[in-house]
Amino acid sequence: MNCAVCENKKCREGEECIKVEENLEKEYFGNPNEKLYRTATKVEAEGYMKLTRLEEIIKFSLGIGYKHIGIAFCVGLSEEAKILHNILKNHFKVSSVCCKVCGMNKEDFGINKIIKDRFEVMCNPIGQAYLLNSQNTDLNIICGLCIGHDILFTNNSKAPVTTFIVKDRVLSHNPAGALYSNYYKKRLIPSNNNGK
Repeated sequence: MNCAVCENKKCREGEECIKVEENLEKEYFGNPNEKLYRTATKVEAEGYMKLTRLEEIIKFSLGIGYKHIGIAFCVGLSEEAKILHNILKNHFKVSSVCCKVCGMNKEDFGINKIIKDRFEVMCNPIGQAYLLNSQNTDLNIICGLCIGHDILFTNNSKAPVTTFIVKDRVLSHNPAGALYSNYYKKRLIPSNNNGK
């Protein structure tokens, strides 16, 4: 499978370009996934090129019937998390947990520090998941967790997880910018690869 480099994308026209042995329809319809899928496609159809990601999250969550939203955020995005909390509280009960929760010292665990001679608290994505699990959230939203920490949080969250902000300190939290910038493409793709 290498759909990313396929030039045709005939699947968009209904052509079955690869045979899947399993009957995938049963994974979408007639089971708990159906409500998620139907709500997601309703939001896509009604909000296409009209709604921001935040508006889509709200509309989707209301459509599913979520009542309690959790926010797992990076301390570096505290202001964004506060704004997000204030917006979401108009529709849902909201719980939020900072990445530095529990204040665990990096040195106690032999974790690399950003600045060697400084006291630094480690990020605690498993603790964030544990605390939001204890609050019985219906959906958890990632707001700028570091790479890897977002995976640990997702793996340990009992509620489904979606991402609102992906951390990218260099590109103002817009990681897709690296794909649109010739500077980054030249830096990240070896010249003999030609983007393939």
